[in-house]
Amino acid sequence: MRFADRPPLLRRLVLALAALAWLGPARAAVPGPTPEQAGGGTLLLRGAETGHYVAAPLLGTDVAVTVSGPVARIQVTQRFTNPTDGWVEAIYVHPLPDDAAVDSLRMVVGQRVIMGEIAAREEARRRYEQARDAGQAASLLEQERPNLFTTQVANIGPGESVVVQIGMQGTPKLADGRYSLRVPLVAGPRFIPAGVPDAAHVAPPVRDPGRDTQTNPVTLSVHLRPGFAPSAIRSLSHAVDVTQAAPDDVLVRLHGVAAADRDFVLEWAPPAGQEPGVGLFREEVAGTPYLLASIAPPVAEGARQPRAPREMVFVIDNSGSMGGASMRQAKAGLLLALDRLAPDDRFNVIRFDDTMDQLFPGAVPADAAHLAKARAFVSALEASGGTRMAAPMTAALADRAPLPGEEPMLRQVIFLTDGAIANEEQLLDIIARRRGRSRLFMVGIGSAPNSFLMSRAAELGRGSFLHIGTAAEVAVRMAELAARLENPVLTNLTASFSSPGAEASPAVLPDLYQGEPLVLTARLARLEGTVTLRSLLGDRPWSVTLPLDRAMPAEGLSRLWARRRIADAEVARNLGEADEEETDARIRTLALAHGLVTRLTSLVAVDRTPSRPEGARLTRAEVPLDLPAGWEFERVFARQEGPLIPAAALGLRDGRRGLAEPAGERSRGIELPQTATDAELRLLMGTLLLALAGLVLLRRRAA
Repeated sequence: MRFADRPPLLRRLVLALAALAWLGPARAAVPGPTPEQAGGGTLLLRGAETGHYVAAPLLGTDVAVTVSGPVARIQVTQRFTNPTDGWVEAIYVHPLPDDAAVDSLRMVVGQRVIMGEIAAREEARRRYEQARDAGQAASLLEQERPNLFTTQVANIGPGESVVVQIGMQGTPKLADGRYSLRVPLVAGPRFIPAGVPDAAHVAPPVRDPGRDTQTNPVTLSVHLRPGFAPSAIRSLSHAVDVTQAAPDDVLVRLHGVAAADRDFVLEWAPPAGQEPGVGLFREEVAGTPYLLASIAPPVAEGARQPRAPREMVFVIDNSGSMGGASMRQAKAGLLLALDRLAPDDRFNVIRFDDTMDQLFPGAVPADAAHLAKARAFVSALEASGGTRMAAPMTAALADRAPLPGEEPMLRQVIFLTDGAIANEEQLLDIIARRRGRSRLFMVGIGSAPNSFLMSRAAELGRGSFLHIGTAAEVAVRMAELAARLENPVLTNLTASFSSPGAEASPAVLPDLYQGEPLVLTARLARLEGTVTLRSLLGDRPWSVTLPLDRAMPAEGLSRLWARRRIADAEVARNLGEADEEETDARIRTLALAHGLVTRLTSLVAVDRTPSRPEGARLTRAEVPLDLPAGWEFERVFARQEGPLIPAAALGLRDGRRGLAEPAGERSRGIELPQTATDAELRLLMGTLLLALAGLVLLRRRAA
């Protein structure tokens, strides 16, 4: 039978199928290479459709730090390379120092340099997306947490590289007579309980080091010009090369290229006999003076204070992210702390993962029997499960009222964890509401702890934050912490300026412990008069008065002051002293005036010249993070319902999903947006084929 002699409906169906067969390949997405086709060094993300893969953007990072007096200027240079033959938008979730003032963004495309501009977060994103959709190269820097940022780079051409440079101001830390600088290089995967509104923003993909040997390479240098001849220079985290151009001018470089799998930590000390005391620095911006003061407590006098009996509550995290080296460090640290207890102390131990156990119903005497039980309890701990901190923090801060005639004890809570959670605000609110008379000391464990959570929790809890990065540091760091706990030097601290109009930060001054200085920033009406600090040294009044005209010049203090005031606004909200609307208004005003990235403001850079040809597709892909050194991948990934690795279980921002895989390996359910696919055509074609089959069957029966 000729085609023209067939029934009209059948002819139309056949023509429609022929048209679909011709149009379908034209519209269908062209799949990327399969794992078998890709080279061994190619990292692939699997798309939503079977057989569709996208090569992950390649990333190289260079960090350059210059320490000048009390300020560290940090420049992070990220080079994004597109290894595919298509156009890519790269997305990279990465850490930056939580106390740094991020103030500049520069994008380099070929020979063109585009400077970023500060804008309200919604406006910056609108400008970025408008440029991205128009085919222009663009970059956007957003804050997800004070120590976690997202860089997005749109329209990276085939085989092309785009460089993004981020600038910020920070400050070296002083503790126990040593200065230290910590540069975070990797963000550990975070446990995300239900109810975290921005879960998709803090869940980047993570490489499995057992299946993928590729890493994000880092080079790093620190130029030390601290104003004195530094001594005892050492890196606690990496092998380094030290070159001394002059006694007070030292260059420290990573020995070769490192993987971005741990934080970089550098220490140095002043010359022997020059113990840090009082430091005063000033900067004038647009006629307004800014001040930074660093005041170390009187160590010698503080050491003579009698040791009072204490109630100690030890909290240890044994969740999956603490597996391996981190768990060993935490257990060793807690066992050392138990050994420091005196017979007249009382104590308790709490352990948690996604469940919680309290060793004793309440604090018990630190006698031999109770200590033996505690040591056995701690020694038996193993890492597994999720990281639910709210319940153990609430239990640790629960403080019974003293019995009649009972002398109240100094109450101290020591919390050992890597802080790998995404619900930081919930935990900070608990501390603000329930801290009472307790003092909270956060001990950050491992190669990449959540320093924002640790430092803010310690600030709200009127304690301090200590980092233990390796097993070799446990004994020394815990001994330092024990000395601080046993010697609260200055309490009830206040600062007052003789000249009116000073705006000082932090707004609430902490207790000072042996070896820890107070760092105070201020904006002044005039650089004149004095600042006076008053406190109690033991049970005696103590004070020191500093003339402001002795302050030495320094750069970047205005931005550090603004960043500290922004942190003060967040603390006031946690304490219930300001509502959300008032807090947001303060933050937005400070950030826009000083050009800082915050949760409400972002930096955006747009190349005015379109680069992506009209009609060319743009594929979005995340840059996978390295797993922090010492973490055990299988322990972290073991539980999906939490999940410890949100990217393994959650649908991410704009349809992204999260695990990366090396070529030749089976993917773990990664989904990327698949624009212009042929799914709808296949569905229609299947429907038409079913209809055609039905017509043929009816015709045969009729015959």
